[in-house]
Amino acid sequence: MTAALFLIVLLALIALGMPIAFALLFSGVAIMLQMGQFDSQVVVQNAIGGADNFVLMAVPFFILAGEFMNAGGLSKRIVEMAGALGYVAIFAAILLASLSGSAVADTAALAAILVPMMRQAGYDPERACGLMAAGGIIAPVIPPSIGFLLFGVVANISITRLFLAGIMPGVMMGGSLVLAWWLVARRASVQVAPRMPWPERMALLGKGVWALMLPVIIIGGLKFGIFTPTEAAVVAAMYALFVGAAIYRELTLAAIYHCFLVTARTTAVVLLLAALAMVASYMITIADIPGQVGGWLGVLGDSPKLMTAAMMLVVFLAGMVLDFIPIVLIFTPVFLPIIEQAGIDPIYFGVIFIINCSLGMITPPVGVVLNVVSSIGKISLAQAARGVLPFLAAELLVLVALVLFPKLVTVPASWWH
Repeated sequence: MTAALFLIVLLALIALGMPIAFALLFSGVAIMLQMGQFDSQVVVQNAIGGADNFVLMAVPFFILAGEFMNAGGLSKRIVEMAGALGYVAIFAAILLASLSGSAVADTAALAAILVPMMRQAGYDPERACGLMAAGGIIAPVIPPSIGFLLFGVVANISITRLFLAGIMPGVMMGGSLVLAWWLVARRASVQVAPRMPWPERMALLGKGVWALMLPVIIIGGLKFGIFTPTEAAVVAAMYALFVGAAIYRELTLAAIYHCFLVTARTTAVVLLLAALAMVASYMITIADIPGQVGGWLGVLGDSPKLMTAAMMLVVFLAGMVLDFIPIVLIFTPVFLPIIEQAGIDPIYFGVIFIINCSLGMITPPVGVVLNVVSSIGKISLAQAARGVLPFLAAELLVLVALVLFPKLVTVPASWWH
């Protein structure tokens, strides 16, 4: 009954146009009223506690690092170094994912440079934009990842382990796009891009090496315990600032000010969501909603894979109507106790959960990344949705494989320990 009340109030408020942060707050308050335990002090204390978390300090710094990378020329040089079209665009997407962790920022950088080139070469604009969108959502899976940060905070598990466990699945997503693009491109009649001379290739590599050092620094520092994920975010932001301003000299004072401004606005949204979602999370725990949901899933209790698949289906459907961060904040406190009771590794679950949340960003009707590529590529949202279908199917197959064979996540993750 309580779980149904929470869901009904949440969906009703979202349907009325209320911001999701406040919809989460009032959903938690509705549970309080239903249980006869309303206390304004509890609401305020949990909201403050939701934002007062050392790990969440990484959020603004990773966002700032992404802004510095785009404004300072790091993202542009990664794309130029990777090449112009098709397969190299996927390679560029994987590299960019290891720099910023922002699907929207990576997609914007890829699409702005590559879609005009692919259109000129004769590629279908729908397919070109679809490839850029599907490549962009690798960003929340390969570290650094704000999604892993939020999941780790809410679930109270190691963010470093989540980061390292996401590397191989992110590469698998890229591999699935290579196969999908091969199937799509072989039927297209396009101009063949001229082969770049080796001296020019080496010159671009020399320009891009500073950008390539960032993922090495972050992953190496986390692997060898040199710094925590929060400290890694600060290092990433300072490194991007230094390279953009002193090496590439594209970061002006005006650009730096704009980066700080965008970061402040984005961080305010994320932290308000984290703060008010904590009220809902607290009441979800008090009302034992995980126990109620676990009861509904009880018929699957003997099969962890079926239980995981059922949860992934719920998350995928939610991704059609909710954005990335709200899904993480709403479903993590509900699912975590259930998966722990079922003996499912929370690190493994966190990885496939974040992958599923990422897929929501290219799934209509919301699909925030689809909106980005349709705007940059000057096509309609419906055209972008059609263009992304083969690539969405490929990445869905990766998710299905990870659900059926958990060792695809757990075994590579053990290599980093």
